[in-house]
Amino acid sequence: MADDPGARVEFRGLDGIKLVASQWEPESPLGTVLLLHGGGQTRHSWARTAQVLASRGWTAIAVDARGHGDSDRSPGGVYTLDHFAGDVHSIAQSCDHPPVLIGASLGGRASLALAGDHPESISGLVLVDIAARTEESGRSKVREFMAGAPNGYASLEEAAEAINAYNPSRRRPRNLEGLKKNLRLHADGRWYWHWDPAFLDYAETDLDEATRRLNAAARNATAPTLVVRGNKSNVVTPEAVAELLELMPTARAVEVAAGHMIAGDDNDVFASHLFEFLTTDVLSGRAAPARH
Repeated sequence: MADDPGARVEFRGLDGIKLVASQWEPESPLGTVLLLHGGGQTRHSWARTAQVLASRGWTAIAVDARGHGDSDRSPGGVYTLDHFAGDVHSIAQSCDHPPVLIGASLGGRASLALAGDHPESISGLVLVDIAARTEESGRSKVREFMAGAPNGYASLEEAAEAINAYNPSRRRPRNLEGLKKNLRLHADGRWYWHWDPAFLDYAETDLDEATRRLNAAARNATAPTLVVRGNKSNVVTPEAVAELLELMPTARAVEVAAGHMIAGDDNDVFASHLFEFLTTDVLSGRAAPARH
């Protein structure tokens, strides 16, 4: 499949913040899917999945979260779960019909929060290696990597070496040009991650409160839900998935041979589970919820 960057589109999030997205349109859309990336990533991490979605009849919209990629930074450098969930709600409200949300890590937490706060606003939910309860050890490893180069990288090669050290099981790309989607060359000649450093202050330091917030959302969610866990994940345990399923009668779970970054580790296997869910759980029972 040729590299299709999608059409650039813009939305307004909570408090009017500008959110930039890429959109892929099929000839006869079955529905809309919003793709929400993890913390420190950009919309480009979902490009391959979005292209496949469009080829299978779905309008696919991959969004840069506030403070990430080409979207605006949060005023005052404030990044809370409610901000991210509010942004997704604003985009969902602009869709012709309630969309399916596919969220990885941070994007999944925001999606789960929205699914509980406004269950009528979505038609399906896919949580990619995320649950209401997460492991602090895994989260700490992610934060350490994100904070590991405050002065940037001297070259794309140096950045690729850092990524490989963080995730040695991921095959290193031969062409490093793709890294330019997530890094920016600054005036000092160094490459920096394309997200607001203030985002690292958003770390939900009170994990117990964050878990309670998302447990409450899970109890209130009504959309069909697929929880995809990587069996090598250090962020989400099988026990955390089981706890989530107990709270969500409309949810089911699958495991794939991957780490926390499932779509990047094994995109083909992830896509097969995704399309089975969209066909069996979303389309087969479609009577789109009315908006209120």
